[in-house]
Amino acid sequence: MRFNVTFFLLLLPSLLLAGLDFESNHNKQVMLLQAFDVDPNYLHDEYLNEMLQSKKAPDAYKHYYNAMQSARLYIPTIKKILYNADVPPEFIYLAMAESSFTTKALSKKKAAGIWQFMPATGRQYGLQIDDYLDERRDPVKSTEPAARYLSSLHRRFDKWYLAAMAYNCGEGCVLRAIDKADGKDDVFTLLDEEKKYLPLETRNYLRKILAFGLMGIDEEDMSSSGHGYLMNRASLNSIATVKLPRGEKLSRVAEMLDIDKDEMRKLNRHLTYDFVPPTKENCNVYIPYNKLRRFNQEYVPCDLKEIYVVHVVRRGENLSKIGAKYKVPYRVIREFNHLKSNRLRAHQKLIIPTTPALLEKYKFTFARNSYVVRPGDTLLGIAKRYKTSVTKIKQMNNKKTDVIHVSEKLIVPPLPLRRNRYVVKSGDNLSSIARRYKVSVRALKARNNKHSDVIRIGEKLRVY
Repeated sequence: MRFNVTFFLLLLPSLLLAGLDFESNHNKQVMLLQAFDVDPNYLHDEYLNEMLQSKKAPDAYKHYYNAMQSARLYIPTIKKILYNADVPPEFIYLAMAESSFTTKALSKKKAAGIWQFMPATGRQYGLQIDDYLDERRDPVKSTEPAARYLSSLHRRFDKWYLAAMAYNCGEGCVLRAIDKADGKDDVFTLLDEEKKYLPLETRNYLRKILAFGLMGIDEEDMSSSGHGYLMNRASLNSIATVKLPRGEKLSRVAEMLDIDKDEMRKLNRHLTYDFVPPTKENCNVYIPYNKLRRFNQEYVPCDLKEIYVVHVVRRGENLSKIGAKYKVPYRVIREFNHLKSNRLRAHQKLIIPTTPALLEKYKFTFARNSYVVRPGDTLLGIAKRYKTSVTKIKQMNNKKTDVIHVSEKLIVPPLPLRRNRYVVKSGDNLSSIARRYKVSVRALKARNNKHSDVIRIGEKLRVY
């Protein structure tokens, strides 16, 4: 008996601490729901708890913490922007539900970024979207319009959980659901699984946001899973904004500051290429906050001629021909060099921004021939069709294995042309082709059933 009493007395402090931990965690759960204007009793909802358990399954749990880890640098800044806009910082979990904090996320409907803005909506809220820049993918810049939009939804519905629902399915959808529910807008009614006032996606959407939030405040779970350090992420100054001049390479700055190049790209997904847009004098670029002092001390803008190829224009060359040579769109060369027209002069020097991203994006534009893989195709079969070898096709497409996928594009050598055929090259026009084959432009147009003088690179013309 004495032993049992002694054992109980030794165990009592830990039991009390466990009780305090439980109470502390419960209070945090209640505060989380209140941030969304959700009744605290919703903590006991069957479907919410099912969602929470599904998100705590091993694979889902791993995905959650990987997403939190990858977003660790910009989460504090996002929460600060939300707070300053009078939006509960807990709406960070809405971004988690939308995109898993993946700045490169792109939906089937072309919504992009952590807040999944459609192109038209992004432009409506002042985000720049063009060949060089997509500010929907800028986690900081895109959060500002997201906060404004959420604020406008809250002004309309007066409850934050209704604003979250409307963000998912639209204002009209939420209004119709409330109307069907005889004017009731409480969370228990609108998420009723039998009445189904809202689409299933929206019902699960709010539960998903709340589940992510409940996981994010559960210190015991985070500590036991080895992710306790994420609890302090909101107190860190994580990223700094610096302005880089047009044409500056991200990779050069990353190397200068000893930043991992992949990490630099993740922080700056809003930039399509490895360089600052040539159309802007400067652009916001993000670096880890702990590198800001070094940047201020060491960064010196570099002469673009030292980090890009410099091409000296020869007689007879034009932007199209030069672009084809370097596999860079002619308009990029024009904008990089601030040319007001396409006219060039001999011995003129042009900066050519050759980067792996550009080469990858435009390699099919300048390929003489390309082939789209169909079901049943093999590299050997395609090689035979184009009278070449598997090795040659692999070399042309930078492939290390023979694996190909349906709908994949492959560059292939052009099939041998019949003697009376000509493939249009960069710089060609109907007059020059007609002179070469000693025929008239009228005859050339007639043989090819053309009603205008327009021809395109790669087009095959019958010349006689």
